[in-house]
Amino acid sequence: MNRIGGATGFTLIELLVVVAIIGILAAIAIPQFATYRQKGYDAQANSDLRNAATAQEAYYASHQTYWDGTCTSGSCALPGLSVSANTTVVMTAAADSFTGTATNSGGTVTFSYDSANGGMQ
Repeated sequence: MNRIGGATGFTLIELLVVVAIIGILAAIAIPQFATYRQKGYDAQANSDLRNAATAQEAYYASHQTYWDGTCTSGSCALPGLSVSANTTVVMTAAADSFTGTATNSGGTVTFSYDSANGGMQ
């Protein structure tokens, strides 16, 4: 801070240095934030698929058959299953097993579940 004639304030150079530092920090943080969000969306899809597998077993216990269909946010016939926003879970039934996939539109990974081969693939 310079003091000229009783007035105080920051010089133009000091302000430019602060703006440059903020710009550098933002350039580093913004891409990392996007990556963290993407990983969060993938985690939602993974969790929803695991929950769908549990709900599928509950459905089998009640109906003696596996359910075949697609679940989205607010729309699913599997008991007790609530799918996250922007996540799609697709369950495919077989005679004595089922498979499932889940994706989130904000993520990059498609998760797979196969009850005949031990679960998450």
